[in-house]
This record gives sequence, structure tokens and C-alpha cells, in this order.
Amino acid sequence: MRKLAVFGNWKMNKLLGEARALAQSLKAGLAGTTGPEIAVFPPSVVLSAVARELRGTPVGVGAQNIHYEPGGAFTGEISAEMARSAGAQYTLIGHSERRHVFGETDQWVNLKLKSALEAGLVPVVCVGETLQQREDGATREVVQRQVQAAFEGVESAQAAGVIVAYEPVWAIGTGKTATAQATQEVHAFIRSLLAGAFGEETAQAMRIQYGGSAKPANAAELLAQEGIDGLLVGGASLDADSFCAIVTAAAGQAQQ
Repeated sequence: MRKLAVFGNWKMNKLLGEARALAQSLKAGLAGTTGPEIAVFPPSVVLSAVARELRGTPVGVGAQNIHYEPGGAFTGEISAEMARSAGAQYTLIGHSERRHVFGETDQWVNLKLKSALEAGLVPVVCVGETLQQREDGATREVVQRQVQAAFEGVESAQAAGVIVAYEPVWAIGTGKTATAQATQEVHAFIRSLLAGAFGEETAQAMRIQYGGSAKPANAAELLAQEGIDGLLVGGASLDADSFCAIVTAAAGQAQQ
């Protein structure tokens, strides 16, 4: 059975009551679901409330972002330990919006990855190229730089538990989706980079998600591709029916 991972990034959406309601709908809609690993990433201010709603269900909870320091004068930030104490089991690292809107560097991504591992969180390291970089033929160059920088100084034993999410920036929130073949090729390239860094066995154990306008209509096709080990879902994760449909598609693929 394939161990697929379907994660929903709520981004800056859902007030407290709305977040609880969505969590309750997911709790009902995904009760008894087996096969894929499932998690949602709510805003930090509602993380603990969502974690309480989903406790004892198949749906885990993650933080959208962490700071790499354990504490200190970093107004507006949360540490990995804070996220964990609020109920997080996962954290996104280096999401494209953190890189391109907030200016996070490859070095920060590396530090955050190490901080997450130290705190016992499962890191989901995001990599991917912009539209300009893609049109310039620089996809592999960008992805290689991001992957190698993110994992610098990380041991194989630690890397095995890290999830990588390939998110072509030009396909996020635009409704555009990379073709299945193009996505599969980048995933294979990422896995080759991981094999070069940590060995073939570790690379094969690591999961590589696709994140770029994944929705119920294309979930099964994407997940049927070799080397695509799950989906990082954006907008579709804000609707319980849509997210449950994607999870159902993953459950079907996991059995194949």
C-alpha cells in the first residue's frame, strides 16, 4: 500500500468559529478514513482550537510557519516548541509565499528545518520555481538550490522523516496545474537530489507531495503518477466537501 499524504493549507483564512466548524465537518466527513496521512494547517491563532476539535480523528494538525529560534524578541513569530505545545504535529517550511512575499532565504529555511526536527515536528519543506524561472528554463537549477540548501547539515536518519512539497509557484492559486508528466519529471529530479545527499534507500522512503491548484477534479490523475506521494492542497482545503473528495481519491490510489 502506498503511504500518501494529503495536507490542507488554510493560509490566512477562517476566523475562530469558522475554523472550528470546518474542523468539525472534516471530523465527520473523514471519520474512519484509512490509507492516506491527513493533516490541516490552520492559522496559528486558531491552531490549538482546531487541534482540540480534531483530537482522536485521522486528521493531524500543523503550523503554517515557525521561527528558527526557540524564543526571544521576535514579535509576531512562534517557535517550533510553541507550535507543538498548541497541538501541531507538522509544520510547513519555506512555503512559496514565505519565500516570495516575506523574503525568507534558503538559509532561514535550513534553520527552520533543523528547529522543527529538534522540536519533534514533521517538517514539510516546500520548493518550486516561479513562472519567470520556468520560462527561463531554470526549474531544475532553482529546485536543486532550494533542496540542497534546505538539507545542508541534516543527517540521513533525520531526513527520512521529512516531507518535501514541490509547488510550482505559477500554479498556486491560479487554477493552473502543471501537467502530470512535467510534475512527475520534477519529482523524479528531486528524489535524485535526495538520493545523492542521503542514499537511495532514504530517498525512496521520503515522500514528495505536489502543491499547485490541486482539487477534486485532478487529484486522482496527479496521485496516479509514479513518485507523487501526496498533495499539499490550498484553496480546495477550505471547503470540507472538496477536501474530503481529495482524501477519498488518495485513499483509492493508496490501495493500488
